[in-house]
Amino acid sequence: MTNNDIFKKLRVALRLRDDEIVEILKLADFKLSKSELSAFFRKEDHPNYMDCGDQVLRNFLNGLVLHLRGTKEQPKDPGEVLSNRKTIQKTDKPKPIYKAIQRKKMDTDIDHVKYKNKPARQAGEPVRPAGKKKS
Repeated sequence: MTNNDIFKKLRVALRLRDDEIVEILKLADFKLSKSELSAFFRKEDHPNYMDCGDQVLRNFLNGLVLHLRGTKEQPKDPGEVLSNRKTIQKTDKPKPIYKAIQRKKMDTDIDHVKYKNKPARQAGEPVRPAGKKKS
């Protein structure tokens, strides 16, 4: 398993976006741009793919420790950090209620339309299958 694979799996498991990863790397005094970061997450056959070096992964892990645990002077509870992050994501945008939106869009004042090319069927008249003519 390569460093790129480990980095990808950590990103997915912790639900981190690129800007959050850049901030975590800054905690470890390691500057990396979003475009350089995206090169690590590309497929190996992509022309812009880059191997993730040991230094990048090491600094990410050190920054992740600082992000989750805090420093000795200002310790944090990792569970609290992760739970705060998840609640922020959930409250950003409420999910629309699809059926309620569709009901608002529906026009309930639609009358029965009589087509000009077909004669209106009388109440007791049987329905004829398509293709058969009256005899």
